[in-house]
Amino acid sequence: MKKFLDKDFLLENETAKILYHNFAAKMPIFDYHCHLPVKDIYENTQFSNLTQIWLYGDHYKWRAMRANGISEEKITGEASDWEKFLAWSETVPNTIGNPLFHWTHLELRRYFDINTLLSTDTAKDIYDKSKKLLQSDNFRVRSLLEKMNVKILCTTDDPIDSLKYHKLLAQDSNFSVRVLPTFRPDKALMVENPEIFNKWVNILENVTKIPITDYESFISALQIRHDYFEKLDCKISDHGLEYPVAENFAPNEIEEIFLKVREGNLISKKEILQIKTSLMIEFAKMNKKKNWTMQIHLGAIRNSNSLMFKKLGPDTGFDSIGDYNIANTLGKFLNILNNNNSLPKMIIYSVNPKDYEVISTMIGNFQDGITPGKLQHGSAWWFNDQKVGIERHLISIANHGLLSRFVGMLTDSRSFLSFPRHEYFRRILCNMIGKWVENGELPDNLEKMGKIVQKISYENAENYFGIRIDKDYFPHNSQFIN
Repeated sequence: MKKFLDKDFLLENETAKILYHNFAAKMPIFDYHCHLPVKDIYENTQFSNLTQIWLYGDHYKWRAMRANGISEEKITGEASDWEKFLAWSETVPNTIGNPLFHWTHLELRRYFDINTLLSTDTAKDIYDKSKKLLQSDNFRVRSLLEKMNVKILCTTDDPIDSLKYHKLLAQDSNFSVRVLPTFRPDKALMVENPEIFNKWVNILENVTKIPITDYESFISALQIRHDYFEKLDCKISDHGLEYPVAENFAPNEIEEIFLKVREGNLISKKEILQIKTSLMIEFAKMNKKKNWTMQIHLGAIRNSNSLMFKKLGPDTGFDSIGDYNIANTLGKFLNILNNNNSLPKMIIYSVNPKDYEVISTMIGNFQDGITPGKLQHGSAWWFNDQKVGIERHLISIANHGLLSRFVGMLTDSRSFLSFPRHEYFRRILCNMIGKWVENGELPDNLEKMGKIVQKISYENAENYFGIRIDKDYFPHNSQFIN
């Protein structure tokens, strides 16, 4: 019987062990999609205890705690940090089979060298030991990133954001991690809610100093912010949609719809789809022109619990997998972009695993024969970033495309302790390829298989996004606009 989380955790054969230990483990981390607060990175925040760095804002853990019968007071309420940690400690033993069980103990080991299983019996010792360590400068945010060998980090940023802390970080030659913004204009598409949309557009108007009186001026303002992000070495846009959009429209229709929304009027479902389609096409054009990558996240049903949404707001653990038919619309959208020579590099994710084969086969229709892996099936996202979900996703890519061109894993996290998820992914990847080698399904050439593992772990992302960690690529002396 193997020991829990030993050095060969998740590695079931000798080939897998060699691939992981000799090739994957030493690779740096390129985390091209996360939700970490840039202010904390710049200010090199020091957290007082595990609750602050581990439980604040982590809706994965919150969902598990609610399922375990923990009161909201000890999750997002006014309970003390110790009480919240003790409630999490009570929950952890019940998370067997959930990736939280693995992640929790990987994080305790990799950051704090704590090998004890977390429970109510061990909670006090773990809390006290970690609290003492967190007082050290070696456990400030920047050191935590460097400890995990993170080299490139892409955050998620609203177009109206000043990117103040990105600017400051870019000029800090003492920090080895490149922290770059991602252009995430979700509120620009929230036309179904005129109040939220118009509030955001008014801020956009102030930021860009452009009177937004029609659709053309709206696009001009968005273009200004897109250009602004480029000055901070942004290379990626990101878009969260329930399902793909590809509704037919005429330019005059979009103008009329935009003015309706600006006047505070509700619009029809068809009109919503029309203007969202138009906007997504415009964003694709901007991205193609700059050779940015366009990420599209599909399939989540958000804020299903209206009572808790009113109480706590979004991203608090009340989202789930949606069930949409995406094939026809996704194909139509990609075809529109392709016909207009405005199809950028693109990564398409779905939170519903039933869409895996749809995405893996659909993107094959639009690879251009120039850019390796131009269209990517995005990594096993959100509810799928567990062992079975990751394996299923990798198999889908391998069966229908080129696994060796895959750009690898990301954390999608708000926690500075989340980076062992890259290790978790790499172990699963190595185990899968190792099985294929030992079953005679792949050649017994460890150097070649190891090189593929290294590419998926890091190198493919560096090449695909065009972002390097070489010293010459650091923009410390760049001049930024105010």
